[in-house]
Order: sequence, then C-alpha cells, then structure tokens
Amino acid sequence: MRILLVASAFNSLTQRVYTVLRALGHVVAVELALGDDPVRAAVGRFRPELVLAPMLTRAIPEDVWSRYPVFIVHPGPMGDRGPSSLDWATHENAEVWGVTVLQAVAEMDAGPIWASVPFPVRPGAKSELYRNEVADAAVSAVLLAVERFQSGSFEPEPLDYSRPDVSGRLRPYHTQEYRRIDWAVDDTATVLRKLRAGDSQPGVLDTLAGREYYLHGGHSEDRLRGTPGQVIATRDGAICRATIDGAVWIPQLRPRRTPGGPATFKLPAVDVLGDFLADVPEVPVSPEEAGQRQTWAEIRYREDGAVGFLEFAFPGGAMSTQQCRRLLTAYRDAAARRTAVLVLGPARDFFSNGIHLNVIEAAADPADESWQNINAMDDLVEAVLTTTDKLVVSALAGNAAAGGVMLALAADEVWCRASVVLNPHYRLMGLYGSEYWTYTLPARVGAEEAQRLTTAALPVGADEALALRLVDRVVGGSTSEFSTWVGREAATLAESVSLETRLLAKKMRRARDEAAKPLAAYREEELARMWANFTDPAEPYHTLRRNFVCKVGLTATPEHLRG
Repeated sequence: MRILLVASAFNSLTQRVYTVLRALGHVVAVELALGDDPVRAAVGRFRPELVLAPMLTRAIPEDVWSRYPVFIVHPGPMGDRGPSSLDWATHENAEVWGVTVLQAVAEMDAGPIWASVPFPVRPGAKSELYRNEVADAAVSAVLLAVERFQSGSFEPEPLDYSRPDVSGRLRPYHTQEYRRIDWAVDDTATVLRKLRAGDSQPGVLDTLAGREYYLHGGHSEDRLRGTPGQVIATRDGAICRATIDGAVWIPQLRPRRTPGGPATFKLPAVDVLGDFLADVPEVPVSPEEAGQRQTWAEIRYREDGAVGFLEFAFPGGAMSTQQCRRLLTAYRDAAARRTAVLVLGPARDFFSNGIHLNVIEAAADPADESWQNINAMDDLVEAVLTTTDKLVVSALAGNAAAGGVMLALAADEVWCRASVVLNPHYRLMGLYGSEYWTYTLPARVGAEEAQRLTTAALPVGADEALALRLVDRVVGGSTSEFSTWVGREAATLAESVSLETRLLAKKMRRARDEAAKPLAAYREEELARMWANFTDPAEPYHTLRRNFVCKVGLTATPEHLRG
C-alpha cells in the first residue's frame, strides 16, 4: 500500500513508524508539515492510498482529509483530546495511558477511532516515556489500524463519551501555570512530577540568580538536604536543589529568550549559571557507588558474577568532550576488573547520538570544541576496540545515531531491542564522521552497504539492521524485559566453554587487522576529513549545526525522505 507520512518532524516516532511500514512492504514517503500547500502538493505527487500522521502539531488541510483517508496518531487513550496529553499523564501520575489512531475530521482529535492501545506509565521523564512505552504502543496501534483499513470491512468507531472504555477527556494546554514549582511548599514527589512533565520541552520556568530559566530533567537525591529552593551541590554539570523534604538534581537549563534576542537552547546547568555557583560544592559519586544509590549520575557500574555492566545515560544521547572523557575513565576502570564480559549501554532510552552539538554551539570557538569532542569520542571508541581480554557487548535498549552507532559497533557483539532505530550516518550535519567507522562499518556490512548507509541518511530499523549484520541479536519486549534478557545472555557468554577460544581469536584478529592497517591510520584519515568539515568556511557543518541547535525549521522536506 502507498502510505504518505505527514509529520511536523522526522522525529524518533516518525522514524520508527517509517521503518516498520517499509519492512512490511509498504511504499512509504514522508512530507514534513511545513504548510498546507506543501502537504497538498505531496498528496498530489505521491497519490497515497492512506495518509498517516505519527506526530503532528498543526491541522491537516480540509481539502486533503475530505478526499483521502487521514489517520492521526494521538498519544492519549480513547476520548483524550488536546495538545498536552503526555504532559498531563506525567503530571497526574497516571498508571495507565494509551495511544489512539483516529481519522481526521474538522474537530481536532474527535474523529472515528481505528485503533487504541493502552500502555503502563513508568515513572520518569515524559520524553523517555515517549520514546519507549508510547512508541511501542503507537506502532502496535498503527499496524492494527493499517490492517483494519486494508481489510476494507472494518468500521471505525465514533467517539462516544458514554461508553465505559472511553476514559479520556478534552484537556487544556499544559501551560507554565500548571508547571510552576513552589519550592517552599512542593515536596520532592511534586517537584519531580512537574519537572518530568516538562522534559524535554518546554521545561519548567523558574528563577535562579535573578534570571529566568527553563529547568530540564529531574532526578531524586537520597542524601543531600538544604534550604528549599537553594542550589546545594553540583555534579558533572548538573545542579542539586533542595526541596522541603529532600532534593532533586537538574541536569540542564535553558535561559528564557528575551524579546528580539537570540535563540536559547539547553546546556549543562553548571555551564549556564557559571560564577553564581562559585561557593556551591561539587559532590562527586563514583560509578560503583551510583549503582547502589538513588541519586543522579550519568555513569553507573555494577557487577553480577563474571559480567560487568557499565551504564551511561546522557540527556538527549549527546556526549560532550567532558562526558566522553568521564566515560573513558569509567570504561578503563571497568575493563581492568576481573570480569569475562563487559556490557555497555543505558537501562533504557538513547544509547548515544555522538558529539554534543549544543555544547559545541555555546563554545567560544565551536570549531575547536568540535575537534576536542570528536577526539574524545575517538579515544573512547579506540579503548573499546583494543580491549582483547574480555568480550564487550553493546546493549541498545534505545536508539542511536551517528557516532553513537559507531561507538556501539566497536564492541564484539551488538544486541538491541526490536524497537530500536539506528541512524548510521553523519550526512545531515555535513560531517564525514569518525569514531573509526571506516574500519568497523565495512567490516560488518561490506564496503558497498557501508557507502549506502552513510549517504542515504535514512533510519534503519532493528530487523533490517540484523539482516544487514549491522547488529548481532534483536529481541522484543519492554526495556525491563530487554535488561533481564541481556543479563541472562551475558552470563551465558561469560560461562561459555568457548570463551577462551573466542578471546584468543579476538586477539589474533586485532593483531592481524593492525598489521594490515593500523587503527591510527583509520583515525588519521577520518580526522583529516573532519578537520576540513570544522575549519573550511565553505563547509556547511557550522550552519547546519546552528540551525539544528536553535531549531531553525526546514523550508522544504528533504528529497531523500520523499521516496
């Protein structure tokens, strides 16, 4: 079937739907909803049998939905309406929510229902919920709706609030009025709900050091205490603020934009506040200690028998120079432990998206910071590639892109959850790429396929990645089920009678590859291209990065998405 995806952004959910539908044999094109006329033109050009909107912030033109079947994916249970569905689910501590696929009509979110799938709401940030439980339910609902549409016999159900299974309602936009934190009154649980409902957009507006900022991210703290609202500690770029009964960690801030002023964007909180924090103590926590506590940490380490687990979770999956260096230190410490298998990756959400474009944009010299960041990424990948005394497994519970994919490929095996979407390319940021991709990617998929993946700039679903040998194993289920499976399979690897044979073969292969072409040569060639990307005024990288960070919208849908 010919399906046109109309979306406000080619975001993680749109990419997931795109890869799943294509894997099922549908002919899929994408049109970004940049205006009514481009959508009309896309429909006329593509002639779809079905228009599907996985993520939409504006209405489809009436002359489109009145002539073509248009399905809207709404992140709420049946009957839920309004633009802030997930904000309210998180804010109100809902235990169960849903995703509904409905047909577009004149009244927003009020059309006939083609499918609705419930999901459990896991405590945590809205954005993390969106990329995991919401995305899983959305794909199930989309596939059910498409199947029903193809059958030609299914009659969609009109919205009927008298039915007992219609639990939603029309909700207002979740303004800052609902998000505002009263530090003198709100307990930790309330503060966390408000922070998490605002993550990653729009944040929670608050005042610090006499200036207004949007707070992004919220994590509990089990030991530190202080005067409510006061910044009582820092750690790895985050700030800790006291509540009336505890404290919370806030990793990122975004200054409120002044009228007519430049765009602002999220940055590590410590970088934003600067000298205001001169007297605030840095309170570090080791990865081992973090693994045993309820506190915020980007890096955690734990062991289970002969298996070590190095977990890292960076906001948005971006890894700055300092974050790469901290992870490298933790990796070296973990690699020195007497374990047989080392598993890399967060418990849920992004594995990694590569270098930190926001931090680079804010740097005094973005070209130099870009260079420092890519070298720090390369140092980390090199450490993984040269670990020969144990098996290293990259466990992807969530998506990865650009250098983050290449970091995963440095391991001996790559395991991923069936819902994962990979973007193994750098093209959309105008970069050649590094992280030893010219060594690892062709070794896995072949030179021709490596060229296609890095130039097509299209997302790759988990099943396709498995077929391409980009990853080694794919398993379905929730993030918690994936974590349990990874632990069990890693233990099996560690106990395998063939472990020593595999390690010997690994050492011999690394020595053979090094003799044929040293890793240093791959790095030198890649970085020569990256240096030009960073320093040549004719290169598009700095403009593309600035537009991405400052959310400067596209003026037209890129041709490679139009099918």
